[in-house]
Amino acid sequence: MKKISGLAAAFCSGLLFTSAFATNGDNMIGVSPASRAMGGIGVGMCVGPTDAIFRNPAWLSREEGFNMSFGGILFMPHVKGRSKGYFDTDPDNPGGIVATDTGYVSSKADTFMIPEIAITNQISENVVIGVGAYGVSGMGVDYRDQNLVLGPDGKYHNGLAKMHSTLQFVRIVPAVGYKVNEALTVGGALHLAWGSLDLGAELGYDSDDDGVPDTFYNAGGGQSQSYGIGASLGINYKPSENICIGASYQSSVKMTYKNVFDSNNDGKFEDLKLEQPQEFAVGVGYRPLDRFKIGFDVRWINWSDADGYKQFKWKDQWVFAVGGEYKVSQKLALRAGYNYGKSPIRSKSDLNTANANNIPDFAYPFPDYNVEWFNLIGFPAIAEQHITVGFGYQFTEKFTLNMSYVRAFEKKVESTASVMSSGDLVAGAKNAQDSIGVSLDWHF
Repeated sequence: MKKISGLAAAFCSGLLFTSAFATNGDNMIGVSPASRAMGGIGVGMCVGPTDAIFRNPAWLSREEGFNMSFGGILFMPHVKGRSKGYFDTDPDNPGGIVATDTGYVSSKADTFMIPEIAITNQISENVVIGVGAYGVSGMGVDYRDQNLVLGPDGKYHNGLAKMHSTLQFVRIVPAVGYKVNEALTVGGALHLAWGSLDLGAELGYDSDDDGVPDTFYNAGGGQSQSYGIGASLGINYKPSENICIGASYQSSVKMTYKNVFDSNNDGKFEDLKLEQPQEFAVGVGYRPLDRFKIGFDVRWINWSDADGYKQFKWKDQWVFAVGGEYKVSQKLALRAGYNYGKSPIRSKSDLNTANANNIPDFAYPFPDYNVEWFNLIGFPAIAEQHITVGFGYQFTEKFTLNMSYVRAFEKKVESTASVMSSGDLVAGAKNAQDSIGVSLDWHF
């Protein structure tokens, strides 16, 4: 087996733990167009049965009759990656080093569809049940044919490791809500998760022990599927018709993707553990006028304790969402909101290129710079600020159309390391997003 150098892995290896980038870390800000149009709220103020199932099941027991919703999100990320590094021009002559800087290169994976469906049914005066299926994550990057350079082996390579990957993550959520009395409701749900991960990247190794990659191999193991289970609990308190308060807890979901990557060129594909983190959220809703209501939610996402994310040094995230709805008429409701969550991936400098971080269950340990390189080139879940707008139009007593538009403003993060006299290594990412959501909702 050839030696994998720290610099080689940093420059000419790639890994994507793909996410929605959509974008509180890899979590959607909201699953329904009604919620997304109001900044992703839904814990303290009910925005409809779809988000009640997913965000706070205590709201379910306040839904009446039978409700059904079908919808989806057209998600359009604008992701760019930059890598400055080095490769060896001649593996038979140690020391022949060429510096490369890709500049910011656009990923070609720029359009995705994310589905959602939800059904709720009131089975008694105090009990409502529901089930929802949501694509809560799903994206990839594709740098396979950008910034190609003829390498020392006579083949074309690029500083972004020819990275290409996709992740689909779906939750099926059966839930129940119970009305204790007119003021207090509680609820719970199971989260049955399915994930599919495909990693494709070109790793570099150092055959002449000069610390610089000169030979390359494809490390991707193809698509892998995994299943997991979690749960959520919620509570809602409504002391008056104009004020409501809510809180919810969502457990982590442990996932293991089998045989997805060969990190050390031994011909054996290794597993990757990637755990969706636990969350806790609180919120409040207020209706100062019959036609106007506003809500505010705060969510804590525990990235730093979730397998996969904690080894890649993600920070815990506080997410703040505010949104409101104004009913122009009996049929038309206008919505707007704002969502902010500081990126769990931060800029860093003078990173170590020789120490080791163990990634479960990879055979090759990653130095600190490699960790940040993979985060920024392969997993740039760095969007922070979102402006949201939308509307709902009730065509009939039983049928409503909801739509949303979300703009995530561009965020840039760069990290660096110094390599002897060769100069700085640089890994950077830029991420902006546009998304359009639509749902068709029926109430009987």
